[in-house]
Amino acid sequence: MSVERPLAGLTVVDLVEGPLAPITRYLAELGARVDRFVPATGAFADIAANAGKTVHAGPVTNTALRAADIIVAPASAAIDRDALAAARPALVLMDVSPFGTGNDLSDWQASDAVLHALSGTLSRSGIRGRAPLLPPGELAWQCAAAQGAYVVLAACYRAQRTGRGDRIDFSALDGAMQALDPGYGINGSATMGRPAHLLSRDRPAKGTQYPIFACADGQVRICLLAPRQWQGMFRWMGEPAAFAAPEFAKINVRQQSEALQDALAAFFATRTRALLEAEGQAHGVPIAALLSFDEFAASEQAAARRVLTDVARTDGGRVKLPDGMLTIDGVRMGPHHPAGAAGVPPPGGEDVARPFEGLKVIDLGVIVVGAEAGRMFADGGADVIKIESTAFPDGTRQSYLPYGLSASFAAGHRNKRSLGLDLRSDAGRALFLDLVRQADVLLSNFKPGTMDSLGLGADILAATNPRLVTADSSAFGATGPWAQRLGYGPLVRAATGLTGMWRYADDPDSFSDAVTVYPDHVAGRISALGALALLIRRRRTGRGGAASVSQAEVMLAQFAALLDPAGNPAESASTMFPAAGDDEWCVVTRDDGDDDKVLALLPGEAATLADWIAAREPMAAAAALQRAGIAAAPMLRVGDLPDSAYCRARGAYRTDVHPHLVEPVISERRTAAFADAPDPAARPAPLIGEQTREVVAEWLGLDADAIAALVESGTLQPTEASVFAAIDAHRGTATGS
Repeated sequence: MSVERPLAGLTVVDLVEGPLAPITRYLAELGARVDRFVPATGAFADIAANAGKTVHAGPVTNTALRAADIIVAPASAAIDRDALAAARPALVLMDVSPFGTGNDLSDWQASDAVLHALSGTLSRSGIRGRAPLLPPGELAWQCAAAQGAYVVLAACYRAQRTGRGDRIDFSALDGAMQALDPGYGINGSATMGRPAHLLSRDRPAKGTQYPIFACADGQVRICLLAPRQWQGMFRWMGEPAAFAAPEFAKINVRQQSEALQDALAAFFATRTRALLEAEGQAHGVPIAALLSFDEFAASEQAAARRVLTDVARTDGGRVKLPDGMLTIDGVRMGPHHPAGAAGVPPPGGEDVARPFEGLKVIDLGVIVVGAEAGRMFADGGADVIKIESTAFPDGTRQSYLPYGLSASFAAGHRNKRSLGLDLRSDAGRALFLDLVRQADVLLSNFKPGTMDSLGLGADILAATNPRLVTADSSAFGATGPWAQRLGYGPLVRAATGLTGMWRYADDPDSFSDAVTVYPDHVAGRISALGALALLIRRRRTGRGGAASVSQAEVMLAQFAALLDPAGNPAESASTMFPAAGDDEWCVVTRDDGDDDKVLALLPGEAATLADWIAAREPMAAAAALQRAGIAAAPMLRVGDLPDSAYCRARGAYRTDVHPHLVEPVISERRTAAFADAPDPAARPAPLIGEQTREVVAEWLGLDADAIAALVESGTLQPTEASVFAAIDAHRGTATGS
């Protein structure tokens, strides 16, 4: 089966070397012609980052630059940016660097470990009482690259609509802070909405969240978040009286009950992984076997979805690579595709400041990945309507507050409106299809088959609105034997091998991925990227389309280097060193791992590099190492970020006041530093159903009597009076009145 790739006809010039090269791989896989003017190295990592691109041996030509719709270049590239922009007003030119331009870190050396340290990710990785643990792979670089792809394509869509291009100063650290595991943003429901910077300063205790249990042939992880999932587990165990009390429906009670943990361990011990997965699914219990990366790559699910493909090496050999992260209209967007012959329509003259202004988006997304995909459009100026139900609320509505709102939810759903709607009723489905007729985009991340069960499958949506663009995300993909598995990030990490890799070398039970929300944030951006690519195609063809992303396949692609470890150059060695202060650390990356060589470059006297760093505050030690040409960084905690010199210089964060929260809402300011496009608006995140009446009046033209009748029948579900009462009560308690 073939399909017209959505970016066919788009021309991109890529001048980027190193770990940010995957930025344009996303565009190439979606059909753009990417001309890469960087010599190929032949290393597997280079092949993985650049498959699908056209690689040129010589330097970039002025002809190629002037023909490009997008140029992605190092900030240091010697090209005449002003002349290029003058010659092609719709050109999007993105300068990429580790730390952006014009700040104290602009001249620093970077590594994946350095990005983890400076983004706040490292401070949450590991086990309480032990040193921080560097995450496996190159997750920081990989997530930054995905952010870069979304940023540059959103700017391109705006340029196509308006005829005005943009200049972007893209920082890998900004990208990693936003797309990997942001401390300020929406968190998993297990945190009950508390922002990460208010959690413990130390790393989490061993095994308390998303616990892992030994079984007959390995280990399994469970992920009990919703009360109904605990009830499924309770029934599966035979309804033991010891755990029948209502308080066991609460996450924190279950986590703190040693008796329950012991009972679960005994229950799982004699069963196999396959049996536990099958029985767990039958009882509605989110569970996954711990697999290795190789086991997942060779799994029945990977085979059924054909997630790997053969790619030629420069030496004539062949290697296995992930066959793309997205499917478009059911077809994988991998590196093998014919050159796009379609032409890009001439830029329009629309008067919009942000890329998605004027677009209408239906947001059915839940938890983190769903929230993030919708927020990309909301921050980009679209009218995003979050459709919710009081019977099945979004898991991130679970909160330390009694009315379904939190600082985390407020950051993840800013600039959206909420419509309460019963999709299980005939009237609700009919009204939903009326909304679909008006919409440009529909986003969802339900378990595959859910929309069909509601009578709202892909065929019905496409027939209702042929111009509709849809994007869905799921744990393991919409097809294959694992498609119906309950999936959360912790389970996807377990099943793909990441959990097994994320532990201390001397402790096989030290699994340390419990606090991270990876890959939700990055998968949300890739989902939005797919929808964005289809909007670009719609300008050319007039028709909509469907994008789909599997979180498991995102992980597989971002760890592609493991498919051929022998074909990669030796990784630089990164080490955590204790620095002066309470649980303060400095990360150091050196090519040959020779501490004595590093120590010889530093001022002062010390017997070892460890002694030298231990005598200094982490920032002072890192700055001295950087002056000596060594990649190093202090480990920053999430609470340190807003006031750090780098984040202040970059304007990385903003603080909003939400009318229904006492605490301020700190969140990312923008996706990147644009020369022309404005920052996102500051509309506060909605209460559940808060804008129900105004949305159906504006989108559908319903009058007050029709709306009242739909509310009376329960089809429409505006915010309940009890929610406002809870807000008033909490405000009185918080202010002491």
